[in-house]
Amino acid sequence: MGISRSSRHKRSETGAQRAHYRKKRKFELGRQPASTKLGAKRVHTVRVRGGNLKYRALRLESGNFAWGSEHVTRKTRIISVVYNASNNELVRTNTLVKSAIIQIDATPFRQWYESHYAQPVTKKGKTQAPVEPVAEVKLSNHAQRSLEERKKEAKIDTLLESQFAAGRLYAAISSRPGQSGRADGYILEGKELEFYLRKLRTGKQKHAHA
Repeated sequence: MGISRSSRHKRSETGAQRAHYRKKRKFELGRQPASTKLGAKRVHTVRVRGGNLKYRALRLESGNFAWGSEHVTRKTRIISVVYNASNNELVRTNTLVKSAIIQIDATPFRQWYESHYAQPVTKKGKTQAPVEPVAEVKLSNHAQRSLEERKKEAKIDTLLESQFAAGRLYAAISSRPGQSGRADGYILEGKELEFYLRKLRTGKQKHAHA
């Protein structure tokens, strides 16, 4: 039997069994889940209703992620899945789905920050010195003034700073890899980041006691 999205096999609100008055219909079909895994990019096209196409990502290794507070987006590598509200099995198997919390490579964002603000993103961890060559470049007075103004606004959250020091950022997937063939999302910040860090901490404590 094929996968169906109809609710005719369900009981009614009062608990009565519904009468079987027709077979399954093509427009009620469902398909197997994509279960997108981490790995070299592999995307299949699926012909769907109306002659349209869906892009079924079977494996993905990177995506476009937005840093909301800085209004910048960069393509970066996905490292691992760390939390999923619906199922821990999806974390263990590194399955990419919408709203999964993942770790991404911080390098593209660190490079952007250091070129934009001409100062290191963090003073913790390894001391990086890619800022020096930027200072040697002769800037016009206008460019220099713009840079000085930017430096005044260059503030970064302490939680993000510690992640930059480790070279990994927490992010959420906002696209649907099994439908669009992409794993795009945004970097976690503020209250949302605090919430998921708490969840990760309590999860580790539970496993430690088990």
